[in-house]
Amino acid sequence: MPFMLTGLIIFFDQISKAFIVANWPKPGTLIKDVFDNGFLIIYHVRNKAIAFSLGDNIPQQFRLPLFVIVPIIVLILLAVYYFKTSDFTFIQRWAIAGIIGGGIGNIIDRIFRRDGVVDFISVKFYGIFGMERWPTFNIADSSVVVCCLLLLITMIIPQKQAE
Repeated sequence: MPFMLTGLIIFFDQISKAFIVANWPKPGTLIKDVFDNGFLIIYHVRNKAIAFSLGDNIPQQFRLPLFVIVPIIVLILLAVYYFKTSDFTFIQRWAIAGIIGGGIGNIIDRIFRRDGVVDFISVKFYGIFGMERWPTFNIADSSVVVCCLLLLITMIIPQKQAE
């Protein structure tokens, strides 16, 4: 059942990216200030690196191995471990399925979108960690972040209860 979440994340991620590209093909286009106060902005940008544009300066010949092949291997290992172990809780299984869905969504972009991963959600961050805005992201990115945090929390809380 959790892998239904994987499929839904991939589906909605790719549909939303296709919608952005079809309607606002030029990266750098400000699409909408959702609440008219700058908190949530829909803004078409492209990311040729990984999270937070890390690796943006890496030479092109190293991008395929680092941004496509390594993540595919990590996702395969995560899926294999998911099926081989019974150590995960119900919530952890759903979180892992969300991480895999988000990872696949961005890998699809890295393989099939020459201009990079489509990002379009920009949120005001009010100077926290020195950032006025959180780096622009997409559905796949948010799935990976939220599910990683959920997985981390569910791994930490039982340990604290045991102590």
